[in-house]
Amino acid sequence: MAEPRLSTPVEDGTWRLLSILSANMVLDAIEVSVVLVALPSIAADLGLSVWAAQWLMTGFALGFAAVLLLGPRLTARWGLRRCYLAALLVFAAASVVGGLSDTPWILVAARVVKGGCAALTAPAGLALITATFPDGPPLRRAVSVYSLFGAAGFTLGLLLSGLLTSVSWHWTFLFPAPVALALFAWGLRDLPRTGRRERPRITSGLLRHGTLIRSTLGAATLNGTYAALLLLVTFQAADRFGWRPWQLALALLPACVPLAVSVPFAGRLTGRFGTAGPIAAGAVAALAGQLLLVLRPEPHSYARGLLPALLLVGAAFVLSFAALNLQATRGIPVGARGSAVPVYQTGVQLGGVLLLPLVGFLVTHATGYRPALLAIACAGAAGAVLSLTGLRNRSPKGVVPS
Repeated sequence: MAEPRLSTPVEDGTWRLLSILSANMVLDAIEVSVVLVALPSIAADLGLSVWAAQWLMTGFALGFAAVLLLGPRLTARWGLRRCYLAALLVFAAASVVGGLSDTPWILVAARVVKGGCAALTAPAGLALITATFPDGPPLRRAVSVYSLFGAAGFTLGLLLSGLLTSVSWHWTFLFPAPVALALFAWGLRDLPRTGRRERPRITSGLLRHGTLIRSTLGAATLNGTYAALLLLVTFQAADRFGWRPWQLALALLPACVPLAVSVPFAGRLTGRFGTAGPIAAGAVAALAGQLLLVLRPEPHSYARGLLPALLLVGAAFVLSFAALNLQATRGIPVGARGSAVPVYQTGVQLGGVLLLPLVGFLVTHATGYRPALLAIACAGAAGAVLSLTGLRNRSPKGVVPS
């Protein structure tokens, strides 16, 4: 069954629709990073170990991964608009519950619920964009704007976390509630109604698709090592340098600002070099940053210890992020891509779900930071080896895989 087009005229209201969806994408991206800088303060206030505190990050990724594969069924049954608006209401409620609590398991549960809500709004937003904007330049511009807001949201989340935690870490949970409610009211007015959607089906052949699996594992490794490294650096800088939340936020910016700045130009990079080369270069850059910290697990200064590693990790995302997204659906029929994308996105989240608890456990129970850094570097090395095997099937220069 063909994907239905929305009945609203393209000439009227589409950019208002893009505005609300992009604003929601910013909120979802903020939620990924907003507790990161607050974790040392939360751990100190509630008497939590690093292993216990990391569940606030892992919980969001776990909720996101758990609902991603279920999301297409829900939207097929209830419609994109209804699921989107319901997710915003639940997101706001979970923000209030988490923000008013001092109980660790309630905080983690709130993050899991918010991750599940984001797993509904983010894919639904992209589906609404592809169903509204016509193919060609209008659609490419809309997707670029949407992606740019998502990349910028992670950076904004770090800055907000630094500011809000300076007042109280509770605000990192509470502040999204009124934003989500405002988006709900906006969406109630401007989100178009959609027809019935065909439910994507995940087949065994899809799960054996070599390019999809290689891309999923590569993205999972990149995302997992990135999240785990930022977690470790945050606690390390707080403990070793005694930095305040706003200082921690500024210190992490080199790892995320390059991606936000480069998103508008990502298509040119893959158009010129294909996908395999940038993916391999990114994986090697990430591994180099991880190995730098393995060699200097107790840096004496930020400029000579943490900063070079963070810059390399930021460069890895600039090189690999868009290329991995494009490579994931290469060679997959257009009709099957609606099933392939949730598989890919779920794998990306599982990288953090698996690596964050391991790193938190090693930091808590091992001596020093080196064992945790070695675990991150081993995962990064596996990702680098995997990406290098993809060079054998690289796309010609100037060709962007479909």
